[in-house]
Amino acid sequence: MGKVTGFLEYDRQEQKYQLAGERVRHFREFTLPLDTNDLRKQAGRCMDCGIPFCHGPTGCPVHNQIPDWNDLVWSDDWEEAARNLHTTNNFPEFTGRICPAPCEEACTLNLENQPVTIKTIEQAIADKAWEMGFVKPEPAEIQTGKRVAVIGSGPAGMAAAQQLARAGHEVHVFERQAKPGGLLRYGIPDFKMEKYHIERRVKQMEAEGVIFHCGVNIGVDRSFASLHNEFDAVLFAGGAEDPRNPNLPGQDLAGVYYAMPYLTQSNQRVNGEDVTDEPILAGGKHVVVIGGGDTASDCVGTAFRQGALSVTQLDIRPKPPEREDKLTVWPYWPTKMRTSSSQAEGAEREFQAATLGVVGKKGRVSGVQCARVDEKRQPIPGSEFILKADLVFIAIGFAGSVKEGLLEQSGVAMDRRGNVVADDRSYRTSNDKVFVAGDMRRGQSLVVWAIREGRQAARSIDTFLMGSSTLPA
Repeated sequence: MGKVTGFLEYDRQEQKYQLAGERVRHFREFTLPLDTNDLRKQAGRCMDCGIPFCHGPTGCPVHNQIPDWNDLVWSDDWEEAARNLHTTNNFPEFTGRICPAPCEEACTLNLENQPVTIKTIEQAIADKAWEMGFVKPEPAEIQTGKRVAVIGSGPAGMAAAQQLARAGHEVHVFERQAKPGGLLRYGIPDFKMEKYHIERRVKQMEAEGVIFHCGVNIGVDRSFASLHNEFDAVLFAGGAEDPRNPNLPGQDLAGVYYAMPYLTQSNQRVNGEDVTDEPILAGGKHVVVIGGGDTASDCVGTAFRQGALSVTQLDIRPKPPEREDKLTVWPYWPTKMRTSSSQAEGAEREFQAATLGVVGKKGRVSGVQCARVDEKRQPIPGSEFILKADLVFIAIGFAGSVKEGLLEQSGVAMDRRGNVVADDRSYRTSNDKVFVAGDMRRGQSLVVWAIREGRQAARSIDTFLMGSSTLPA
């Protein structure tokens, strides 16, 4: 805990943002960090609540020892706080920026709608760790002679690769894109997390012995069989990237795209990479985003920064309540009205709106046909309306991993949801030598869950190769 009476003496203080009119002019991060004294006070609000739900299964998937490092920040021991934080989380600067913070929803002080600013403190610890030189390569002292291939360099693949390298294995990471990071690099806009955070971790991991092979699509550029024969173990960590198809009338019109190609292209452009596909740009256009999740919100923020005239977001769900019923929901993640920083930049939000189809003229989109829905999400007759649209993005989730190539060649068992089947404890697939972690196993999920699964899969692989493991659970 922090200060015994801190939660009574200090009010919750969150990071502030640059004004919307300023931040939409650039793609850089726009949060304004708290100073060290204010951070100490926020950490001091952590109370002796007896059972800290914040780092249990309802709060933090990686089981961050949140009360411990809150106490260390309150005591101004940033180095020990950083050490503690890194014992459970390989990349706290990632999660401190892009995790939705279920830990704060599970905080005991959230019963009074004033949870500890856990996410802000986590980011501050991670940033200070880099600033003060606490983050250093940790190469293994002894090499095992075992070789592991990790397919995919997103958060699950990176976490697993780092853990395996520290256990002394020779680790090769294969990434089909030009640079490592997976959706961290190509799906998440820079205004949420700038990519130098990834570059620093890649350099650290290379110094620990991890070898990255970028521009290599396993199952296309190189067969799965060749990899399977060459390595002692293989980890699938490629993500769930097959977009869910709404089969809307008119979705084949020019100007209608799935969200991820748009976000990937924008990230490539912002970071100076070549964009070889037809440009998708929102400048001077009326944009409609179909979907109410984080990916849809990222499309909203990206469109505003590209100069969209208007952005409307469609959500089939009813408008949620401003506040949840604490006594029936806490400490679990509640359904309540949430407004992302991107939505706050001027998006129009339409709730209880079903998308009936896309309309167009001369082969190009001109509008989206919608209708209000009832409690069963069925369109209400007579409630139809059309939204003007020059550009439409479909962001309604993913239907599992892409089957062509790697998964077809490997022959691993799949479930009905399109995920790779694996044991919940060992992360081993139907092929004894092949393991899986992250979205490929559990479906579309959070970065923090990907890191957790990558760490657990690494421990399982280490045990498979060596008979036991010294890696943390």
